[in-house]
Amino acid sequence: MTKVGAGRGNPFMRDVFQPCVYILASRRHGTLYIGVTSNLLARLVQHREGLIPGFTKAYVVHVLIWYEVHATMEAAIVREKRLKEWRRAWKIELIEAQNEDWGDLGVGLGLAPLPPVPTKESMT
Repeated sequence: MTKVGAGRGNPFMRDVFQPCVYILASRRHGTLYIGVTSNLLARLVQHREGLIPGFTKAYVVHVLIWYEVHATMEAAIVREKRLKEWRRAWKIELIEAQNEDWGDLGVGLGLAPLPPVPTKESMT
């Protein structure tokens, strides 16, 4: 069984082995990252604190905008691989079907809100 999370108030995500696929973004319609984990809350902390070297750290992609829970790790990995093959527009449709405003779903899982990301307009 697959559960798609809007994130707000989902206690099943805390300190349990729960395979899921997730999408992080740098900002609304910004850089996207698709990952898979067995503990979403722990993985989010790692991403947000820069403990995982690589893409998300280099491009500051830390906002949880979508996730989907799976019964097995194998099912989650298959879904992750399929999503990575999707066109960007399809990924955006998937995100906005559950999270239209691209809100940080990590807050609903108990994480502190992230500071606002500077926009091009605010930097000029």
